[in-house]
Amino acid sequence: MNNPLTVLQVAIPCPLPQLFDYLPPPGLDPACLQIGQRLRVTFGRRETVGLILGISNHSDWPPARLKAALSLVDETALLPSELLTLIRWAARYYHYPLGLVVQTALPSLLGQGAAAVLPSLPGWRVTAEGAALDLSSLNKPRQQAQQGLMACLQAHPDGISNADLLARQPQASARLRQLEKKGWAQAIRLDKPLVSALGGQAPLSLNAAQQQAVTTVCSHLLGFQAFLLEGVTGSGKTEVYLQIIQAVIDAGRQALVLVPEINLTPQMLARFEARFAVPIAILHSRLSEQERLSAWLMARDGSAPIVLGTRTATWTPLARPGVFIIDEEHDASYKQQAGFQYSARDVTVMRARQCQVPVVLGSATPALDSLHNRQTGRYQRLSLPERAGNALPPRFRLIDLRQQPPQAGLSVPLLQALSERLALGQQSLVYINRRGFAPTYMCHDCGWIADCTHCSAHLTLHQRQPSLHCHHCGTRYPLPSRCPVCQQDRLRPLGYGTERIEQTLVQQFPSARILRIDSDNTRRKAAMQQLLTQIHEGEADILVGTQMLTKGHHFPNVTLVGVVNVDNGLFSMDFRGTERLAQSLIQVAGRAGRAALAGEVYVQSYHPDHPLLRRLLRQGYPAFAEAALSERQAALLPPYAYLALLRAETKDEAVLQQFLQHAADRAVSWAKTLGANLEVLGPIAALLKRRAEHHRGQLLLQASARAALHHVLAHWQADLIAPRGLRWSLDVDPQDLY
Repeated sequence: MNNPLTVLQVAIPCPLPQLFDYLPPPGLDPACLQIGQRLRVTFGRRETVGLILGISNHSDWPPARLKAALSLVDETALLPSELLTLIRWAARYYHYPLGLVVQTALPSLLGQGAAAVLPSLPGWRVTAEGAALDLSSLNKPRQQAQQGLMACLQAHPDGISNADLLARQPQASARLRQLEKKGWAQAIRLDKPLVSALGGQAPLSLNAAQQQAVTTVCSHLLGFQAFLLEGVTGSGKTEVYLQIIQAVIDAGRQALVLVPEINLTPQMLARFEARFAVPIAILHSRLSEQERLSAWLMARDGSAPIVLGTRTATWTPLARPGVFIIDEEHDASYKQQAGFQYSARDVTVMRARQCQVPVVLGSATPALDSLHNRQTGRYQRLSLPERAGNALPPRFRLIDLRQQPPQAGLSVPLLQALSERLALGQQSLVYINRRGFAPTYMCHDCGWIADCTHCSAHLTLHQRQPSLHCHHCGTRYPLPSRCPVCQQDRLRPLGYGTERIEQTLVQQFPSARILRIDSDNTRRKAAMQQLLTQIHEGEADILVGTQMLTKGHHFPNVTLVGVVNVDNGLFSMDFRGTERLAQSLIQVAGRAGRAALAGEVYVQSYHPDHPLLRRLLRQGYPAFAEAALSERQAALLPPYAYLALLRAETKDEAVLQQFLQHAADRAVSWAKTLGANLEVLGPIAALLKRRAEHHRGQLLLQASARAALHHVLAHWQADLIAPRGLRWSLDVDPQDLY
């Protein structure tokens, strides 16, 4: 009797949507095979690693044409069934190849076939002599850094990995060898999860609103419910998270916490370690491959009750999921903008539904999409209307730049306010969401403007190591001494960036300690944490920064925030421009007056009578959001409509137009065939028409019903055959229309 045919349906990391049929590896008992195991297979001319997503006794291909897999990588399933279900849903919803979604969900080493075992990691441990050291004896100025480092090592008596140590002590590398020479620390290899000895800090007392939020979420731990935690800046959302997590840990389950930026991980980790004496798995893109694998396996095996990470952590398997928490849920960083363009926020909400556990979305400025979900009953509202403790909300002052012309970007009232804070020994923050010295460099005589030769964009002047930068393709150009058109030497910067505002402040306040924070000076692995340490230790008087400073940071001595240029967002070409402006403005304002000292916010604008701006500053974010949602509804824009954006680029503009027009025609045809109420807008040029020598265009599909849009997309994609040299991508629920 012939043995029944066993066909393995395997997800391969390739840009094709289907699964691929393979026979089991030669000599392997088919009874050993499970969905979720990895296989080594040949695909075309290369060898790769795939994931079994189906086992059948039938194939559409003749058995003689099926290849046998080379070998089985895992003895048991690598991924739990709930995560496999989520991966399949995401591939369908975002219309992205299933094998590439699997690739996104796996650490790189596992995608390459590495064994799913905890790797040993380099680390450090305090010696007996170091453990007995009285840290108060390290009180000289040069010893303060050693004091902090030794405190961290003493808090982890069983050892701490290099990555975790650097996350807490950015300058540790230069000092560890000094501690080793003194006999206070020793290098080790770590092969098990570690627990901080700091855990056990008592929970803070909750006000009535915080207690209501904790009680409500904890009463739903045995089923799905999405909660929108609307808490003003400084209202104690983190303490609410901590007490919910404690209840989850007490129930023997795990919590996954997402933060929008890597730079927010250390401060959140410090709060968690002070409270919980349990292993905490950290997941973000700056980890080494082995560090990421170690954290991923700790989460999957259940040895880490808390998982803390950025966007990609949403794919982390959990042995016993208990709650999902999304901090700053409005943040655009949760949307992946290249490759697999998924929303970590939306994927996590779907995952919570599938796992039947609660999900908490917290923000002082919720996304309009989330507010709409709350209005329609999909999300339950939890409100924290007051700042925690005795802190008061900051007071806003709108400065009319038409009446108060700025001096090198800063108005007289703002300069005076900065001077007053310096005299009082308080910190100030000046916010401008543009790095570099000036966004435009032009000739005063003929009007020539320095443009990138590869992109349709102006070059940004950077004064540190003077040069012109393209912030789109990365090309750098030397600074010309004369205009290339008229040969005159009157070249001038136009506009302001963080470097220019920093220069103005140095000139106005020569004795002040001014700290600039933007992506140009935080590229090094621990640079941001080092700058934050300087702020918290009182080593800066005035902070100058971009949106990196608006997100969740707690600066208790900051009492003044100055917003240099609020007008760009008021007239953005993207319909979400005003929403993002309002969120950034309220978030950065929330850095002021978070402790006992009162806070003020000075907002500079040439359009102080703009209705949305006035409503925001006078009535707050909820009033702004209500008006903005009404405008969206009248214009039939999200969340009252559903979008998909086709982006394409190629060096040949004619080929681009031909491809996009064909795509538009096919979309219209499919909509008619399927009876879908769908509008096709375009094709049009992208806002940045040319980038890195490639012409860019796009096509927008808009529908009043989500199902109608996805029905068309499922059929339409098969018609999108790209000619050689053209790249295209489909962005479902796009957050940027550019």
